[in-house]
Amino acid sequence: MAFDIDMIKGVYSKMTERVDKARELVGKPLTLSEKILYSHLWEGIPSTVFKRGKDYVDFAPDRVACQDATAQMALLQFMHAGKPKVAVPTTVHCDHLIQAKVGAVADLKRANQTSNEVFDFLESVSNKYGIGFWKPGAGIIHQVVLENYAFPGGMMIGTDSHTVNAGGLGMVAIGVGGADAVDVMAGMAWELKFPKLIGIKLTGKLSGWTAPKDVILKVADILTVKGGTGAIIEYFGEGATSMSCTGKGTICNMGAEVGATTSTFGYDASMDRYLRGTDRADVADAANKVADYLTADPEVYQQPEKYFDQVIEINLTELEPHLNGPFTPDLSTPISKMAEAARANDWPLNVEVGLIGSCTNSSYEDISRAASLAKQVSDKNLKTKSKFTITPGSELVRYTIERDGLIDTFNNIGATVFANACGPCIGMWDRYGDKAGNGPRNTIVHSFNRNFAKRADGNPNTLAFVGSPELVTAIAIAGRLDFNPITDTLINEDGKEVKLDEPRGYELPPEGFAVEDAGFIAPNSDGSKVEVKVATDSERLQLLEPFLPISNQSLQGMKLLIKAFGKCTTDHISMAGPWLRYRGHLDNIANNTLIGAVNAFNKKTNFVKNQLTGEYGGVPDTQRAYKAKGIKTIVVGDHNYGEGSSREHAAMQPRHLGVAAVLVKSFARIHETNLKKQGMLALTFANEKDYDKIQEDDTFNFIDIQDFAPDRPLSIELVHKDGSKEIIKANHTYNLQQIAWFREGSALNVIKKENAA
Repeated sequence: MAFDIDMIKGVYSKMTERVDKARELVGKPLTLSEKILYSHLWEGIPSTVFKRGKDYVDFAPDRVACQDATAQMALLQFMHAGKPKVAVPTTVHCDHLIQAKVGAVADLKRANQTSNEVFDFLESVSNKYGIGFWKPGAGIIHQVVLENYAFPGGMMIGTDSHTVNAGGLGMVAIGVGGADAVDVMAGMAWELKFPKLIGIKLTGKLSGWTAPKDVILKVADILTVKGGTGAIIEYFGEGATSMSCTGKGTICNMGAEVGATTSTFGYDASMDRYLRGTDRADVADAANKVADYLTADPEVYQQPEKYFDQVIEINLTELEPHLNGPFTPDLSTPISKMAEAARANDWPLNVEVGLIGSCTNSSYEDISRAASLAKQVSDKNLKTKSKFTITPGSELVRYTIERDGLIDTFNNIGATVFANACGPCIGMWDRYGDKAGNGPRNTIVHSFNRNFAKRADGNPNTLAFVGSPELVTAIAIAGRLDFNPITDTLINEDGKEVKLDEPRGYELPPEGFAVEDAGFIAPNSDGSKVEVKVATDSERLQLLEPFLPISNQSLQGMKLLIKAFGKCTTDHISMAGPWLRYRGHLDNIANNTLIGAVNAFNKKTNFVKNQLTGEYGGVPDTQRAYKAKGIKTIVVGDHNYGEGSSREHAAMQPRHLGVAAVLVKSFARIHETNLKKQGMLALTFANEKDYDKIQEDDTFNFIDIQDFAPDRPLSIELVHKDGSKEIIKANHTYNLQQIAWFREGSALNVIKKENAA
């Protein structure tokens, strides 16, 4: 039986009336995305037609999910909200703080020792406020959510950018910062700009070596890392319905890599099978009663160009396996072209490690297809040339594949099975120890979702390529980046030429799923007497103090902290890896602020000019010097600033240190919202060429900040070192409520004031 079945049935009981009213208001057939959005309005029954990409709308999500790294800051904030219990079903998942090094058992034991303080804090807070707790080793948040909580037609938010994984079960699931989660947990409306809609029609059918992963790798090639910004991607067509539910989840998961608000698929038979296979027949039965409301109206998919802002068509029959990378998830290369591309770009052809699993590709189907290739190593007398690792996505999957002998199959080719956690996918991979920052140039292939520099192992010289689990497995067996399993052969230990057979697998385990301890701990029904302990001398946890409002006066005479050059993701602003240990201690983690960003004036990282002394130093140290003198600063950036993770630390850290404004060519959606939530100014150049006007010794004056209002650009006076001045315009997307966040110091300050009233 499903968690929260009464809540799910309640959603369905209201959905038909709300969707019917929305269709009447809009005056035309509705997409699935519109049905879910309009049925989750804060106001209840729709009364307004919203403009896509323009109107800010208040929504009422059904549930919230938090992973342990971001949950710390989210729950530290929720403790200030003045609520005795969360208002909607909420869960915490311990998956980010388990470092991959030796293997599952040893790594989990070490994590429980080194991060025990954080796990105990999260469990106690969860127990106090009515939050479901998934202990370390239970699995990765997104896989666990898909297996237990996701449901067709629902809306959820999660404090991780890959929350969108739940779109594989027909949800609108959106990654947010912790402050957004606090709003919903506190029973407040959650605000989102009404998304644009991108329709992707999938024709044909996947076969052979091509997998669902290749669909999203192709989409990334088409849309690039920012082409989906501000939009929901809705997949449909015969190719969509022929695909497994977990395959759909893989596609939705990596939608975060094109900047999409989320991605989703209409309810179909594969979702019914998956719900029943994961012991949620009650959800499937409830969904089947309103099935027409859990997919788009028929006219939409018949003439998609009339209902979507953009339509893309991909023929799955013609699609071939892809590898994307290195250093960006949208550099796409069909496997048939990889040999040519690798030689042209001088990519190391020797593949040192192949890694499969993670939240993106750790379903039973993924693992069984990869295992069918691993079995051929012994059957065909081959030898695996690369190191090989598996990261199961949940204890449910891990236990089941062990029962079915698949782990033994992998062990027979020398594989390492890591803990059911994020591990190498988020940089929690102790591959080089203290030498990671200066590691050798090398190639790895993995089935994860991101491949930014340093992302997996901390080594800036590791070239990471993203592919399907089956392609990664084949390449690891061959040991070469230019190996094409469709056409190429291998020489076995007998000196004979052999070819790998196409991968084979199971959509769901033939004998069903099984597990002894899934890892869930339910909260007390009454948590009022539960004590949350945070040691005053802790290096890992620190109770929060509310941010003070940024005054108009303090926005005069501001200094430039850094002018970031090129890509500046949340990994550059607040690195993960070993820094994850400080995610609950704002002052300590602030010591990594922007240390990965490239300074436009010297092309170095963590080396900026202190205008007070004329000396160069690290970004955090320089910023702390400004803070000590009471001087606010500004960060300047390029396009898609804040791309990547949902981590609000990338906004809270600069705010804590005294950064008041971020001025860039364009923002990634989640990061822009996070900056607003923390009471900062998130601005874009009205004229992108003004980026070039920013000089290293500039002082900034916000000359009309007193007139800060929606749809009204701000004027910034640049005062150069030689005394010359010029005024540039900065655009923003603040509405009245968001301006109130700025004036009060943060969105949380507004919530506290409202709850105190």
